[in-house]
Amino acid sequence: MSIRARLGLARAWAGARSGAALPARALVGAGVGRRMLATVTSPAETGKSPTGVVFMNMGGPSKLDEVYDFLYRLFADGDLIPLGRFQEPLAKFIAFRRTPTIKHHYDEIGGGSPIRKWSELQAAETCKRLDELSPQTAPHKPYVAFRYANPLTEHTLEQMKADGVRRAIAFTQYPQYSCSTTGSSLNELAKVSKRLDPEGSIKWSVIDRWPTHKGLAQTFASNIRDQLETYPEAERKDVVLLFSAHSLPMSVVNRGDPYPAEVAATVWAVMEELGFSNPYRLVWQSQVGPSPWLGANTAKVVESYIERDQKNLVLVPIAFTSDHIETLHELDLEMIRDLGVPTVRRAESLNGHPMFIEALTDLVLQHLREDKLHTHQYTLRCPMCKSAACGESREFFANQ
Repeated sequence: MSIRARLGLARAWAGARSGAALPARALVGAGVGRRMLATVTSPAETGKSPTGVVFMNMGGPSKLDEVYDFLYRLFADGDLIPLGRFQEPLAKFIAFRRTPTIKHHYDEIGGGSPIRKWSELQAAETCKRLDELSPQTAPHKPYVAFRYANPLTEHTLEQMKADGVRRAIAFTQYPQYSCSTTGSSLNELAKVSKRLDPEGSIKWSVIDRWPTHKGLAQTFASNIRDQLETYPEAERKDVVLLFSAHSLPMSVVNRGDPYPAEVAATVWAVMEELGFSNPYRLVWQSQVGPSPWLGANTAKVVESYIERDQKNLVLVPIAFTSDHIETLHELDLEMIRDLGVPTVRRAESLNGHPMFIEALTDLVLQHLREDKLHTHQYTLRCPMCKSAACGESREFFANQ
C-alpha cells in the first residue's frame, strides 16, 4: 500500500468516533476500475471531468409552499402508491386534501424538511473523503437528486451536464431496495437521461442497495447504545428495541418486492453488532389510505406494549438515513410527545455521524474497485412485476 493510501486510512480512522469507526478502504493503483481509468486521467491534470456522486432519495419540501407539489408528485408515482388508471386525478385530489394537515406538520418541525440539508452535507463530506482516498478518480463532485422535491432528478442532471460530468454513480440513499423507492428513483433517472442526455454523454453505474454494510450497522448500533445509556443500568438489558421502517402496500409486497427481507437483514446486522443484547421487533410506520399495508403498525405496537406495562422502548428509524417528517413528527411528536411516557425514546438518526460518512465513503470505494454497473440482484425483477418502466430502466443501465 502506498504512503498516500496509508495516510488516507489514518485520517479516516482519526476523523470518526474513537474505537468505533469503520476505516474506509483506500482505492489506489490496480484497485481502480477499468471504466474509470478510461474516463479519468492523472489527478495532476487540469480541467479534468469530475466524477459525479449522486445521492438519490425521496426528498421533502424545504419550505411550506412546496408541500402541495411534493405531495402531488408522491401520489402520482405509481411505483410508490399504485392507484390504477385514475392515478393522476386521484393524486391531485389527495394532495389538495392533505396539504393543510401536512403543512401544519412541517410547521411543527421548523417549517420544512431537513432532508435536503442532511443529504447535501452527506454527499459533500463523502466526496471530500473520496478525493483523499481515491485520487485517481478525483475530483468527486457531490449531487443530490430527489424524486419528489427540489432538487429534482431532471434539474440535477442538467447541472451535471453543465459541469462537464462524464462519469457518475447513482447512489441510492435507501439502504434497502424497494421498487417503490430505489426502483422508482432509478426509473426516473433512466427516463430523464433519455430525454435530456440522448447522446449518452454521462456514463452511469448504480449502488442500488446496501442493507448489511458493516459501517451502516455499526452507526445504528452506536446510536442505539447512546440511547440505552439513558436508562438505569438495572433496566437497560430489558429495554425493547422497536426498529421502525416505512411500510409498503401489501399489493407491492405480494408482487415480490425485496424490501421487507432487506430491512429485516439490516435489523439482524445491527443486532449482531449489539450482541443481541436486548429484545427487539421490526415494525412498520407511515401507512396511508384504506388498502392493506405491511404491519405490525409502529404506533399500535407502542400502545400495546405500554398497555402491558412494557414502557422502556427505544424507536430506531432503521430505513432512513437522515431526519425528516417521519422521524421528527411521526415518531418524535405523534408517538413520543403525545403519548407522554418519558421512557419511550428514539435513537438518533444517522445524519452527519462521522462513522456514517465513513460508511458512505467505503461503499463508493468498493463500488469503484469492483468495477460493476450495479449489484447482481438489481437485474432480477419482482416475479409479479408488470411495469414497463422497470424493464426499460434496467436496459438503460445495462447499456452503460
